[in-house]
Amino acid sequence: MVLRKGAVLNALPVNDTLPETYSLYLPSNFSTDKKWPLLVVFDLNGKESQALAMFVMAAEDEGYILAAPQVRDTASLANNMAITTRAVQKIMKLLPIHKSRIYTAGEGSGGRFANLVPTLSKDVSGAISIGSDITNTELLNIRRPFHFIGIVNKRNYNYPGLLSSEKILDRIRFPNQVLIHAEEKEWPHISYLKKSLQLLTLNAMKRKLVPKDSSYVEMAYQEDLAQANQLRNSMKLLLAEHHLSEMMGVYGAHKNLDSLRLLQRSIRRNKMFRNMKRLENASFLKESLLKEDYLYDMEEDLLTYNFNNLGWWNFQMGEINKFIEGSSKYESDMGYRLLGYINALAEDNIDIVASEELVDEGALIFLYMLKTILEPQNFNFYLKVISLSSKNEDYGTALFYLEEALKKGFADTDKLYSLEHTTLLRIDPKFNALVSKYLEDARYNIKEQ
Repeated sequence: MVLRKGAVLNALPVNDTLPETYSLYLPSNFSTDKKWPLLVVFDLNGKESQALAMFVMAAEDEGYILAAPQVRDTASLANNMAITTRAVQKIMKLLPIHKSRIYTAGEGSGGRFANLVPTLSKDVSGAISIGSDITNTELLNIRRPFHFIGIVNKRNYNYPGLLSSEKILDRIRFPNQVLIHAEEKEWPHISYLKKSLQLLTLNAMKRKLVPKDSSYVEMAYQEDLAQANQLRNSMKLLLAEHHLSEMMGVYGAHKNLDSLRLLQRSIRRNKMFRNMKRLENASFLKESLLKEDYLYDMEEDLLTYNFNNLGWWNFQMGEINKFIEGSSKYESDMGYRLLGYINALAEDNIDIVASEELVDEGALIFLYMLKTILEPQNFNFYLKVISLSSKNEDYGTALFYLEEALKKGFADTDKLYSLEHTTLLRIDPKFNALVSKYLEDARYNIKEQ
């Protein structure tokens, strides 16, 4: 096998007997005369190469080998763990990997799996979890701590949970940091990915797994100090204080921290900081109460097929939009988190119901209807309602959701006319009248008798 440096290599075979492959990246300065840290990147939706590519620049700068095995959300945890183990063992036979510096990383569901792997494998020393909370804190083993790094946006519904998990990790003495980024998208800026690898390296120096590099430590420290001062000067006091707290845990073994403590104390005494903290805590409390309501109501609605309660969910969407569009930054961020939470709750329930041997179609159609409220421009859920309603010969509901989709701009007639279970619906004059009204493209022109 020929391995190229500075390029992502895809579809590398794990062995000759299994149809398993992985992606690999070697830094351009890779050589076999030293041992390298390995970052195993996960994506459970079939985009492992793209997820690995997000880390390439950071790995190049920080000196990490990257790998991405083919794990899937449709496979069991045991199967995904076995796939991961086989890929890592293959890489360790091929390359000089530092056995005490194997880490995992991922975003979303990939992040949840990444932070679960160290609890199940003693060979993994840390995890980078982007936009995901710790999967299950009860599985953490205080005798086998690993380094946890969370990266999250304040509008991500996992943000409060990550802050709570950080307190648990501090209590059981797991090294950890939570990096808060401002990107309004799933993946943070490359600087946060680089910082996460930098934090893993600093911790390896602290544990004497690699020799301490004083110039590297000082460079990283000055970067973090400049970031803290920039946040303080722009009056982002909550972020500044949080950043300083993380610095305490990172640099305590490397430097005297008296100046950082003085800076943190001055921020905490600031009246504006205390007011910001009070407002954010108030939003967290309100958010936790609303989440409990949403969880309870969704469970009850699914058990009783309570389609009448869709009006209540529509009202809740209006209330969430008021939070989002309101003048309070803390309630606006809370609104985005609540919207993300309800969507995740609905999608998790869809996956559960759809995966059952005997699918509960009543619950499933309720969830599809709910998703049209939560994501009114996502036409896939309107089509799912139309298809499932037609299957059950509920053509009134199918026509209602067809018109709702057409009103909102749906215009894909090819997808509409090939929709499963709609053969009889498509020859209904009312169906074609609606298509002609909004699209002027009805395929059948049947006269009513």
